[in-house]
Amino acid sequence: MAKIISIHSFRGGTGKSNVTANLATVLARGGARVGIVDTDIQSPGIHVPFGLDETKIKYTLNDYLWGRCAIEAATYDVSSVFTTRKGWFTNNRGKIYLIPSSIKTGEISRILREGYDARLLNDGFRQLMQRLQLDYLFIDTHPGINEETLLSVIISDILLVILRPDKQDYQGTAVTIDVARKLEVPKMLLVMNKVLPSLNTPSLKQQVQDIYKVPVAGILPVCEEMFHLASSDIFSMRYPEHPWTKTISVIAQSLMENNQPVNNNIFTRNRR
Repeated sequence: MAKIISIHSFRGGTGKSNVTANLATVLARGGARVGIVDTDIQSPGIHVPFGLDETKIKYTLNDYLWGRCAIEAATYDVSSVFTTRKGWFTNNRGKIYLIPSSIKTGEISRILREGYDARLLNDGFRQLMQRLQLDYLFIDTHPGINEETLLSVIISDILLVILRPDKQDYQGTAVTIDVARKLEVPKMLLVMNKVLPSLNTPSLKQQVQDIYKVPVAGILPVCEEMFHLASSDIFSMRYPEHPWTKTISVIAQSLMENNQPVNNNIFTRNRR
């Protein structure tokens, strides 16, 4: 069964989707079968760095949640981000499957107005893992704490929290970690993003670990190349030797440790 990894941040703008996309790509290039579900239904966008043409998206997560299609119909193979690159060796087994959310204004408004049965997400995750034989399932969550976030956290083997060196992020992250501990998440990791190169990163890492009692898997520097790329590609593929990419590889390695899912009863645990 796949290892389920929820990527979360308490506030928007932390670079959560870019981090998710790059971690998934690094793992898939190493031969893993990776799924990504964009549950940030109110402000979706992880399809952008993968170059998934919006005009070719027939079904989305919204359609599945409203009973319009099976979860497989809303699943797109985006492995071409690394398989079509010259000079990039990858294990033939490596795959990335993406389930995007709708970017149509009417459908986003409907979600906000009517909602949906969040338990269907649970069923969809299970079907994806089994039918696609996934090694990892990434859940790109909506910022803050809501029903979808809580469901994702409950069923996760790993919760990866993205934060910036910002006082509001620090306070919000404390709330997220407290909730995750109450929900008995097997493993939590922190990733600091958009950190100025001038900061003392070893000191910052130790300070954050002391505050939250959670390991910091990596500190990602703010960089001009990221702004120029503007989510138009997978950063680690465009800049393979960049310090940002090397840190992403370190974080990916931490996700691979003890690769068997810790949470063997993810679909029944904490259903109270």
